[in-house]
Amino acid sequence: MKTTPRLESAVRKLYIAFHNNELDPECCQKCAVGNILDNSDSWQHLSDDHGSINLNYIGKVHETLGRKFNGYSPLELLKIESTFLKASGYIVPLNYKNKKPTNPKDKDSLFKALSAVITLLCELDKIPNYMDYTKLFEFEDNTPKYHLTHIF
Repeated sequence: MKTTPRLESAVRKLYIAFHNNELDPECCQKCAVGNILDNSDSWQHLSDDHGSINLNYIGKVHETLGRKFNGYSPLELLKIESTFLKASGYIVPLNYKNKKPTNPKDKDSLFKALSAVITLLCELDKIPNYMDYTKLFEFEDNTPKYHLTHIF
């Protein structure tokens, strides 16, 4: 399957962070966007609230100027982070009042969150979600409709 360079880079960085136990939803350098942006926390200045998809003045300026950060616009970055946090069990934006998971670094929870992020990244690049394995189970006349070589 053909992907875009930004998608390939983002997935590689998230894969490494996941397997090295370097994903932390509450840390701007180790969350989904922090890892996509090479563990930078400068993206947090695009919005006033962690997990919000509302650009602040700085974010709007960057968006209007067409700036990209590792291939992603400011609004795309906020959508990625919001998706990651919601799928991890947080109520966004993050603050002391909103619900948060009891174990934010639980591998199953992080896997679920990364799956949601990869789905979004594929949508942003207008390509089929390569994490969707449902085609493996489609059948016709009691035989598989697709074979592994035709999906990947």
